[in-house]
Amino acid sequence: MRKDVPVTPSAADAARDVKAQASLKDASLKAVDRTPERHLETNAAPTTRVLRAAAEKPAEDPAKTQLVRGRQALKRGEFALDPVVGWLVVVGGPGLGSYRPVFEGNNTVGRAPTNRVALDFGDAAISSEEQAYIRYDAADRSFLFVPNMSKTNVVSVNDKRPTGAVVLENMDVIVMGRTQLVFVPFCGPEFDWSEIAENKA
Repeated sequence: MRKDVPVTPSAADAARDVKAQASLKDASLKAVDRTPERHLETNAAPTTRVLRAAAEKPAEDPAKTQLVRGRQALKRGEFALDPVVGWLVVVGGPGLGSYRPVFEGNNTVGRAPTNRVALDFGDAAISSEEQAYIRYDAADRSFLFVPNMSKTNVVSVNDKRPTGAVVLENMDVIVMGRTQLVFVPFCGPEFDWSEIAENKA
């Protein structure tokens, strides 16, 4: 046999070599400490969790929502704001889908924010100041719409152009400038805020 010719190992020899190398690798990994190095920052939050016993639980937050059972007596005080008696809902024109509350007494309606009912949605065809008035009278529980006849811009209620006070009913349609509004009352023959005030006494 010639010494310079390499001997090819058999398949069985190759398999034994691979198994031997794998065993050596496993043994060396077991010998190495695999615990990662710990780097501790002085301002880092502690990583240990503290478990409290049932007796050590903190008291409930007083601001937490409380469960109400049974019928509760409601306390009624003074109104924080003027109570709403109805709404104007924009159903056409700028501000579509918006609404404005109507209050007891006399409500000025116009584009400027100084009006009690400010239609400030960008319709320049509405007068800035006092285009009209909406009045709720708690004595007879009725609503009146009064156009301001000194203004040049015309208003209409249910496609009619009033020249004086008009009684407003549920779902009446008011057009001011290019804005269409629907009137929705809250107070009226069935309810008025005075009933709550009377019951409080």
